[in-house]
Amino acid sequence: MNARFEPWSPGFVADPYPAYRRLRAGGRVHWFEPTRQWLVPHHADVSALLRDRRLGRTYLHRFTHEEFGRTPPPPEHEPFHTLNDNGLLDLEAPDHTRIRRLVTKAFTPRTVAALEPTVERLAAGLVADLKREGGGDLLADVAEPLPVAVIAEMLGIPEPDRPLLRPWSADICGMYELNPSEETARKAVTASLEFSAYLRELISERHRTPGDDLISALIAAYEDEEGGPGGPGRAGRLSEQEMVSTCVLLLNAGHEATVNTTTNGWWTLFRHPGQLAALRADHSLLSTAVEELLRYDTPLQMFERWVLDDIEIDGTLIPRGSELALLLGSANRDPERFDRPEELDLSREENPHVTFGAGIHYCLGAPLARIELTAVFGELLREAPAMRLTGEPEWKPGYVIRGVHELKVEL
Repeated sequence: MNARFEPWSPGFVADPYPAYRRLRAGGRVHWFEPTRQWLVPHHADVSALLRDRRLGRTYLHRFTHEEFGRTPPPPEHEPFHTLNDNGLLDLEAPDHTRIRRLVTKAFTPRTVAALEPTVERLAAGLVADLKREGGGDLLADVAEPLPVAVIAEMLGIPEPDRPLLRPWSADICGMYELNPSEETARKAVTASLEFSAYLRELISERHRTPGDDLISALIAAYEDEEGGPGGPGRAGRLSEQEMVSTCVLLLNAGHEATVNTTTNGWWTLFRHPGQLAALRADHSLLSTAVEELLRYDTPLQMFERWVLDDIEIDGTLIPRGSELALLLGSANRDPERFDRPEELDLSREENPHVTFGAGIHYCLGAPLARIELTAVFGELLREAPAMRLTGEPEWKPGYVIRGVHELKVEL
């Protein structure tokens, strides 16, 4: 059992929870020299700091790189940073407020609820294919195609183009890992350029011929704003770059949680046969089961924030310019917040997990993720009640976005 925080170790990635227990027992904040970050492992601190406006996903709304004591990214990485830095996830007020308000107009609860029949239809088709083959790779055959198809349908991306999306997304998301390599950065830059060019062409086409899709709705929200034409920041408008970055973020963030919760969740269920048997016997447990699987093996293990103004945690001064690593996976197993946190309890009623974040950056797609997870788990429980694992999975090397290479099953 590896009880050290070693995010590049395959053993740690496969099971980071012993290391989290050690961190929680050792205090509320820990300096981690390899990434020059402060690790925060407790639920109360993570929950509070996600809402703390002295922290930010960016610092560029207040400081230059030099003023903040940081080295600017290399010029050759610029296409990735242009794409990433104009998306909701890495913006702060007032730009975050303006863009989130516009995106929310096109991403209402009613819109999401209306997608439920589509999600269920897609899940049913994928599970039917898996059943017809007698099994296969749950990741490639079901977990990945479902959310990619849903978000592509939402965005109005033509079906023949959809195979492009997952590879672009995977290459871009590589940059969210700790200390990414230059090869990872090169792939992310290439994917950023290609994805951006594709979306600019699609946005231009939707300007000419609007459809019943999210890109058209974003354009409509943009054009409905008062104040005349202008760039970002004027009268609540969206720039074209912000629209491109928003669409990329919706794809990347809109499926990563669902993909990894589906596969990590089934891997968890297979290792807890009593809980799996209870769920198979009583599908009404599904709503609490989804929340418990999101808590028990968190798909996004870490969320990073910059310290914009000095803060103090448990007597330790964290100066401006520092970076916090909020350990969501550790917070979700904190015994100070959860009863029997190391146990999987699919009937757990009180479940204040932080898997979708908190504060202004709370996941906009959380309701859609829940619909997708409920649909795919429900369909597999109904149509593949005897599904079983055929081999222990191998984990991908990434720690921040954590998942398996494949999950082979038989029906």
